[in-house]
Amino acid sequence: MPLPILALAVASFCIGTTEFVIMGLLPEMAADLGVSIPAAGLLVTGYALGVVFGAPVIAIGTAHLSRKSVLIGLASLFVVGNLLCAIAPNYWLLMAARVVTALGHGAFFGIGSVVAASLVPVNKRASAIALMFAGLTLANILGVPGGTALGEAFGWRSTFYAVVGIGLLSVAAIAWLVPSGVAPPSAGGIASEVKVLGKLQVWLAMIISALASASLFAVFTYIKPILTDVTGISIAAVTWVLLLFGAGMTVGNIIGGKLADWKLMPTVLGTLTLLALMFMVMVKIADIPAAMIATIFLWGVLTFVIVPPMQMRVVETASEAPNLASTLNQGAFNMGNAAGAWFGGLAISFGVSYQYLPLVGTATAVIALGVALVSARLDRSSAALGYADPLRSTT
Repeated sequence: MPLPILALAVASFCIGTTEFVIMGLLPEMAADLGVSIPAAGLLVTGYALGVVFGAPVIAIGTAHLSRKSVLIGLASLFVVGNLLCAIAPNYWLLMAARVVTALGHGAFFGIGSVVAASLVPVNKRASAIALMFAGLTLANILGVPGGTALGEAFGWRSTFYAVVGIGLLSVAAIAWLVPSGVAPPSAGGIASEVKVLGKLQVWLAMIISALASASLFAVFTYIKPILTDVTGISIAAVTWVLLLFGAGMTVGNIIGGKLADWKLMPTVLGTLTLLALMFMVMVKIADIPAAMIATIFLWGVLTFVIVPPMQMRVVETASEAPNLASTLNQGAFNMGNAAGAWFGGLAISFGVSYQYLPLVGTATAVIALGVALVSARLDRSSAALGYADPLRSTT
């Protein structure tokens, strides 16, 4: 892994850890802050909203600045936000701190993707983006369980202090390892960043990202009752199954980067097709533990096979001014998270059993596949994409 991308991966590990570890610490946080567990759960919602609304504001506001300086600033904002979380004396100040922390999340991954792609040859860009996102997948295997264990042993605040320490390391690594002048700002500044949003292919790419994410969270949000009530797995074993899912995500992230460098849109189309079929298979084997566990691993693989190509797709279709679009794509993923959880909950409220809930994932993946087919057809109808390559520094 190139050292500059390693620095970005360390930062993505921190971001992934602090985003998801709170789910394992909700009871402890609720008890300490004197609120209900559902109220503590809103800290997750607050973070997601911070990502969605903060990402475009920061991307536009920093469009004229050096990409390296912006990344250092965003990583520093992340450190400050986690420090505020660690020392927050009450629930509402903790909520505010979570929102502050989230503001830089989408912009970091969006701008970081552009920077990572600019550091390698054209035929390895998706793999470079995948390497940066490897920190996020590793957070689900190491950071989240490790942070949960630390919080249970020494109090939930200790987890945030630990993330602050790793965050400071990432700031130093970015300052030291990422070259100056990398991925220069768009020549047209803010105007060109906003103008690129008028391209249909940019919006189609973000819609695919949102729908792919929704297909995941429509089912994954309710994975614990699916595994315990339908599959018959013990509560203690669920943690290990979810770690296996995280391992699948890590494998899929690497595969997705390599496949996207080879054939980007065929990778997207093939993965969405396999996801739709996998959810259908999940319905049939949900009550067979061994088969379900194997399917969970495959699900993790397919879930992240599509992430590097979709991020790369946005960077390509918005190549004249990729920073805002790439950042908005992170917001699209988070909107998909929220929408998917709502779709799944709505299905359950209408009487769909946990066993058949994966069919909601199938339906969403099929819609995403339809949008991807439209996008691919538009590609074929064009004589050539003919986009410039602003990702590389001319210095």
